[in-house]
Amino acid sequence: MGSRKLGLPAIHLVRRESAEWYMVLTLLSFAASVTLTRLFLSLTGYPQIGGGEIHIAHVLWGGLLLYTGALIPLIFSNRGVYPTGAILAGIGVGLFIDEVGKFITQSNDYFFPLAAPIIYAVFLLSIIFLLLIRRSVNSPKNAALARALDEIRVSLHERPTEDEWEQMKTDLRSFADKPPSPRHAKLAQALLKFVEAEPAPMPLKRLLRIRPPRKLINLAVRWLPNRRLRWLLILGLLGIGLLMWKNPLSVLLGNKIGGEVGSFLASLRIGRQIEISSTGGWYEMRLGLEVVVGLLLLAAAILLLTKFKRQGVIVGIIGLLASLTTVDLLLFYFEQFSTIITTMIQLLLLIGLFYYRARLVSRST
Repeated sequence: MGSRKLGLPAIHLVRRESAEWYMVLTLLSFAASVTLTRLFLSLTGYPQIGGGEIHIAHVLWGGLLLYTGALIPLIFSNRGVYPTGAILAGIGVGLFIDEVGKFITQSNDYFFPLAAPIIYAVFLLSIIFLLLIRRSVNSPKNAALARALDEIRVSLHERPTEDEWEQMKTDLRSFADKPPSPRHAKLAQALLKFVEAEPAPMPLKRLLRIRPPRKLINLAVRWLPNRRLRWLLILGLLGIGLLMWKNPLSVLLGNKIGGEVGSFLASLRIGRQIEISSTGGWYEMRLGLEVVVGLLLLAAAILLLTKFKRQGVIVGIIGLLASLTTVDLLLFYFEQFSTIITTMIQLLLLIGLFYYRARLVSRST
């Protein structure tokens, strides 16, 4: 039975201003904490804090940072606490989940092979969640007014920047033009008079304010016209597509071709290598998926070279999604964290393909 039938008020979720940016900060901090922790432990020989029966694992520091990141936005109302909390939460969850191998094994095996794909799967699900909240949360009619009220509340104890002040006025004007009721219109107009009566804030730079890098994004847009972006996508898809075949070729041809060619193919197999006999068919599945995904990415690159650019974009997106959701999970199992850079490149290519597709659509309309 719905809330309306029970006589309860309907609940509308209002996306917080810059929510996507806070999520991005959390994901970047998450990825950086896991990567840097593994790198530091590997370079220093996996040192331990404590002695005897005492071992202070970094999962404890992760829990402390998670708790701090949750408390800060509950205690303080300054705008700068949100990115701070997002970064602390990302670092905390990275330090926590880095030790997942100890939690899922009776022997507390930090190096358990399944730990790496679990960490990657959590990161991938977080990205999917980011995309879902970006698309599916529908703002109610009074979302602009809610944002403006939040801005005004913050401005009472924290001077906004010039851009934030102008955005506040824009939200109030747009809401006053199309209000859900006359009462809302009067409220918006009164708030607009209050804001316009206030002196405009002086331009200032806040060193502690972590804001979306709009200037950097605009610079990237200007630096990447359609032709240059297409060639970067083609080269990236070709490179990743050929890289997908390194393991199948090293397995199929490594034993048949000796000399320098055989040594070269063997050297392409980076990371830890798990005995094939102990994988129960997962290794063969990985090889088959790598061949298929490699073909898709190479086909996408070829299509982008021709007049079938839209088809190339679709094939490339399918290939990269298949790689990120299936092949990379297996690669993290077999080769652990040696495939992080490759995965990041695939994510950038996927973003580039979506952006290039949007340009093609806008150009045709």
